[in-house]
Amino acid sequence: MRVPLIAAALVGVLAATAATAQTNVIQQRRAAMKAIGEQTDIGASMLKGQVPFDAAKAELIFATYKDKMVGFDKLFPPGSDKGETKATAAVWSDRAGFDAAIAKFEKAVADNAGKATTADGFKAAFTAVAENCRACHQSFKSR
Repeated sequence: MRVPLIAAALVGVLAATAATAQTNVIQQRRAAMKAIGEQTDIGASMLKGQVPFDAAKAELIFATYKDKMVGFDKLFPPGSDKGETKATAAVWSDRAGFDAAIAKFEKAVADNAGKATTADGFKAAFTAVAENCRACHQSFKSR
């Protein structure tokens, strides 16, 4: 009688743990995207001339992009498509495409970060990286 009760309790704990783990990766990826989005807003304001170019801010934008993408692909494990997420089913059904989009973004950041030291360099660098944001979001983010 005790064994079935213990087994049932263990199943409940494991299910709760799995649900918590999924919630955590969703929260982690939302936090990463929020930080990237905040920096992108700053970059867009500089690009449009709404605020003056600031080399330190430009460096921080690219540093944030690089930092937040470390392990980003691991924040989309199977089963984390449920809950408060804007990720489309394509993240999981076209995993190779999703991983390629992440790699392309990371390469764009690496290739352009050093070019963002002047206003003109920043405009070119930021535009190149932002194109990758749009491309990934078109396929892998719901609106």
